[in-house]
Amino acid sequence: MPALCLRLVLFFFGIGYLNAQDIPPKNEVVIESEKDADTTTVSISPFQPPINEAVQDTVKVDTVIPEPEMLQDIVDYYGEDYVYIDRKYNKVYMYNNAFIVYEDMRIDAGLIILDLNKNEISAKGIDSAGVYSQKPVFVQGPNEAKPDSLRFNTETKKAIVYNTVTENQGITVIAQTTKKENDSVYFLRNVKFTTSKNVEDPEYYFYTRKAKFVPRKKVVTGLTNMYIADVPTPIGLPFAFFPLTENRTSGFIIPTIGDNNNRGFFFQNGGYYFAINDYIDLTILGDYYTNGSYGLRGETAYSLRYKFSGNISVRYENLINSERGFPDFSQSSLYNIRWSHQQDQKANPTSRFSASVNLGSSRFFRQSINQVNNASALVNTLSSSVSYAKTFEGEPQVNVTVAATHQQNTNTEQINMSLPNLNANVSRIFPFAPKSGVKKGIIQNINLQYDLSAENRITTVDSLFFKSEMFNDAEVGARHSIPISTNFKIFDYVSASISTGLNEVWTLKTIREDYDPTANDGEGGVVRDTVSGFDRFLTYNFSTSLGTTLYGMFNFEKEGEDKKIKAVRHVMRPSISYNINPAFDQYYDEYTIPSADPTVNAEVVQYTRFQNSIYGRPGSTFASSLGFNLSNTLEAKVRSKDTTETEPRKIILLNNLNFRTAYNLAGDSLRLDPLSFSGSIPIVKKLDLNFLGRLDPYALDNSNNRIEEWNIDNGGSLFRLTNANISFNYSFSSKDFERDEDDDPNLNDETFRNGGRPDDLFGDSTSINDRALTRDEETERERNVDWYNFSIPWDLRVAYTMTYSNQRRQNEISSQSLMFSSNVELSPRWSVGVSSGYDFVNKGVTLTQLRFVRDLESWELRFNWTPIGSINTSWYFYVGIRSNVLSDIKYDQRREPDRGL
Repeated sequence: MPALCLRLVLFFFGIGYLNAQDIPPKNEVVIESEKDADTTTVSISPFQPPINEAVQDTVKVDTVIPEPEMLQDIVDYYGEDYVYIDRKYNKVYMYNNAFIVYEDMRIDAGLIILDLNKNEISAKGIDSAGVYSQKPVFVQGPNEAKPDSLRFNTETKKAIVYNTVTENQGITVIAQTTKKENDSVYFLRNVKFTTSKNVEDPEYYFYTRKAKFVPRKKVVTGLTNMYIADVPTPIGLPFAFFPLTENRTSGFIIPTIGDNNNRGFFFQNGGYYFAINDYIDLTILGDYYTNGSYGLRGETAYSLRYKFSGNISVRYENLINSERGFPDFSQSSLYNIRWSHQQDQKANPTSRFSASVNLGSSRFFRQSINQVNNASALVNTLSSSVSYAKTFEGEPQVNVTVAATHQQNTNTEQINMSLPNLNANVSRIFPFAPKSGVKKGIIQNINLQYDLSAENRITTVDSLFFKSEMFNDAEVGARHSIPISTNFKIFDYVSASISTGLNEVWTLKTIREDYDPTANDGEGGVVRDTVSGFDRFLTYNFSTSLGTTLYGMFNFEKEGEDKKIKAVRHVMRPSISYNINPAFDQYYDEYTIPSADPTVNAEVVQYTRFQNSIYGRPGSTFASSLGFNLSNTLEAKVRSKDTTETEPRKIILLNNLNFRTAYNLAGDSLRLDPLSFSGSIPIVKKLDLNFLGRLDPYALDNSNNRIEEWNIDNGGSLFRLTNANISFNYSFSSKDFERDEDDDPNLNDETFRNGGRPDDLFGDSTSINDRALTRDEETERERNVDWYNFSIPWDLRVAYTMTYSNQRRQNEISSQSLMFSSNVELSPRWSVGVSSGYDFVNKGVTLTQLRFVRDLESWELRFNWTPIGSINTSWYFYVGIRSNVLSDIKYDQRREPDRGL
């Protein structure tokens, strides 16, 4: 029955509302029971004062000033069983699933009493057969409390709440007694603070006798002690402060305290968090070791809705090993800069700015004292890119991109940078195409483009990075390309294409070489000079190709038969191409190196002044070749296992078996290139066997050099297998046996972006200063610990590769390895993982990592151990609260890899 509005004036005139369909006699209340549909009539004469009929007042003007109303707003109230109004004591009783609403306050409870004399509302649950149910729920504005009982004064807005449970910003507050002073201040007694979802029996909590609670701002307590499983621990504080603000606030980050055998006592990952504004923040972290080592890190994240977002991280470490004066003393500096910027696609459809930067010391991921990222430590490259792209709409469309790129080899410590580079292109133009309709024929399909590439290329090493010397050997160049092509059909079955291209290269540096008999203290030698100034060269080429598609069908099933394999289809795509590249001798010069032996002719050396051009050099020899390519695909139609399906199922037997070779028309010898092949064979779902190799038709002499003689004529086979590679990657899990869905791997963006594997075959990659270890419980998937699937969830990834080399009769397997990683959920709260492998050539186990994770409900325990892997041998232990609000309450220890090896 809908709730009705009750105004104070109705109480003054003694008008009440009874929750019944029929109005009973004046001295009776009808109470209906839903269970047995019986009706009970109760006399309320002893509780109800006599009611006299009102007589119309003949006084026209009342000179008495009325008293102000006790209630300032409409009161909505309801009781499912009954609403009893006691006019003698000015009380209203609401029973069973009752509620009352006054201003911004709402109370739901089993029994609610409104006392108009005291301006007080009392609420409590219903005790039925020893079960206390329908506990009050007190809501005022954004705050909600679930106590056992409460009293609320409508005039002073104060309240006393007993055994309340309140949740604010992820922290559950359980208080024995709560006094509401006003809308923003609460005083609590005998309080428990926890992030546990089990409010009735939390696995841990912080207990204090007195506390002050400011909703959505803070909790300030007195003496606070930590309890685990209701057992007090030595962990305690004389006072405690719990921030509960919804907005970001600045504050200190508590460091990790420990000791290290090489560097002594340390404070690690301590600092300060600056909540600058709603769009950007800043975190400053630092490490300090008593032997003088230290580290500094600055991290910031920024975001502007519908515009862009990104983060920047700068890390620097000054590492000291051992003590000064000892023979093993060493000091080194490491740094790493990372920047990621993404622009919202809706911000500007014609321009886009993006950045993905990861640069720094080549030894950072291997020697950092604050890094346990095995996967990144095994990656040999670092890469960066910052670019701005602009599109000019129109016909034709023009695209311009300005970028800066960086490639760094962490083994050789060589750095290649393009700072900056420019790429511009004009979209394809069909000058002879009709204004309407489809383009037909060789003329109408003629199209051309224009492409421009220009860059300033810098090659340096790690030690000269960010120094002026890195710019000494910078090379500047540009390339203009105009490709022209067309395509057409021959006899409706053969596709033909013709293309040519013009390329002009500009450079600001050329070289000049000559033989100087006075060089090298009179012994003579070649002298190379660098000539500064603009220079250019122009090249062109021509190519054409013919291709078609052939289909072959083999039917195994005759009419009336029902075979498992119904038919096999073979699809072949043969093609032939012709390429010609002229010789550009005009760009080449010669010099002569005399011979010390008069009987030996002098050596004539040919060179081009453009041989150091960043876009290559012009060709000095005429090239003309025929290319042959054949692509094959085998498919089969098989009877479906599902008897309800009427159509056969299609499967692939052989996917993209390609053969490719070329014949050099302009060569003097060894004109036929080796035949290269590649393809893949589907084994089972998500498992393809990939293979590739090269077959050489020419034989080898006694010195293992290729000679102008067919291998079959030299006593061998038709082809020699010179090299081959076989590999496969297989990923499956227990879910594959439950339903048909792909198992998405847990990708590590940073490692994958740097050229590493997008899986955990090299181990889990997590930095110890990654605050994401303390994940919020709200983002965790809910685990049903009462009912657990007897089939243990698991996943397995396997990668195998083998390379065979036989170019000079080595006949050896140059590399062969098997890697695997697996994760098993032994129980609802225990999961283990392992990553390892075996190198069959070097006969040893590859880097191995063991992972253990224990779900402690509100807490999490992690242990990562790398027992095998040379310098990466280490372990890391962590236990802490998941909630981000209490993420500083943790304990972690680790053993660093031995950097001395």
